[in-house]
Amino acid sequence: MKTMVRASTMNALVFEALGKRALKQRPRPEIKVTSDAIVRITKTTICGTDLHILKGDLPSCQPGRILGHEGVGIVEQVGSAVTVFEPGDHVLISCVSSCSKCYYCRKQMYSHCTTGGWILGNTIDGTQAEFVRIPYADTSLYPIPDGADEEALVMLSDILPTGFECGVLNGKVQPGSTVAIVGSGPIGLAALLTAQFYSPAEIIMIDLDDNRLEVAQRFGATTILNSADGKAAETVLAMTGGSGVDTAIEAVGIPATFELCQEIVAAGGTIANIGVHGTKVDLHLEKLWDRNISVTTRLVDTVTIPMLFKTVASAMIDPKLMITHRFKLDRILDAYDTFENAAETKALKVIIEP
Repeated sequence: MKTMVRASTMNALVFEALGKRALKQRPRPEIKVTSDAIVRITKTTICGTDLHILKGDLPSCQPGRILGHEGVGIVEQVGSAVTVFEPGDHVLISCVSSCSKCYYCRKQMYSHCTTGGWILGNTIDGTQAEFVRIPYADTSLYPIPDGADEEALVMLSDILPTGFECGVLNGKVQPGSTVAIVGSGPIGLAALLTAQFYSPAEIIMIDLDDNRLEVAQRFGATTILNSADGKAAETVLAMTGGSGVDTAIEAVGIPATFELCQEIVAAGGTIANIGVHGTKVDLHLEKLWDRNISVTTRLVDTVTIPMLFKTVASAMIDPKLMITHRFKLDRILDAYDTFENAAETKALKVIIEP
């Protein structure tokens, strides 16, 4: 086993109970199996899914867990079976851990890996800490080239591939098509950025927050629509000659936004769900049974991280534009307050570093 520096405790953000989190001293992680690596975190962030955990929407994550599933860092220690990485390597952490050998991994459905998947900050301790243990390090970490922008690459751990895979690819965005993205938060904006790879004729961004809509317009939305008046569906249908949109991407995770997607999708279109739903939603088959639509669901597999690396390196897209606030780890509770109150703080993504 190769190693650099070890110590006994670290700062970490811990999910204590519903609605409660705390910055605590926790034992530093250790190698448990030979395919593990220990990574010293240099940059991490908060995801909307972390807020869902705090609300109790994801019972798989139990109190006592260190949250977080995104980040970049430096390899501190590796198990004897790790061959791709060694201490000192600069790495991007995938939010999904992949054994690369099971039935689902062989189908590139890494999110359903039988011994991995989305476990970081869920069923094992996560990245909102000074150090994190990464299972299956060889296939769950990515080398960061010299000179790369760490902050931009944090966005590749989760939100950029999530917006792309669950929204754009599942939504079958096509050249010349019409796309509506319901939710202009970080995930919706990630879908907006990556939808432009396919040159849709129209990208309509729908949200309740004018600030986020203004950001969406800067990011390339052709139309922005505040849905506070309850007339979003009526407006979209009028814009499309009564037909609706070819792709409706749900990027919030509440019943009202999924309902809106059903109201605006065109015959033959696709509803691509990204949002994490903590309560039941209604599927109106009494209206949609004859419409030839598809409804897709997905947990990000992160199979597109290598491609997205290249698009960021070439400056085709700049995910760093989504970063609005920066905090030290000892102020992570302030970072959560800022992220949770985005309507007042105008927060999108927050960067947290030691």
